[in-house]
Amino acid sequence: MSKFSKQIPQEFTVKGNELKCPVCGNRRFRTRKAMLNTFWATLFDLDWVNRNADCYVCSECTHIMWFLGD
Repeated sequence: MSKFSKQIPQEFTVKGNELKCPVCGNRRFRTRKAMLNTFWATLFDLDWVNRNADCYVCSECTHIMWFLGD
């Protein structure tokens, strides 16, 4: 079992707005980070320069919302 699956779903706000799943209306999410790979960085084995996104995964329907952050 992964660390992600052991997370307790929580409520979050983004830019002062309460996060709500657009699919099922749920307000509880698990979080994780995801790397946003680009072709050129991967081609030259420079994946470490790619940006990361914050992902919020709905605890009910598993819809994923991605945010780049500031």
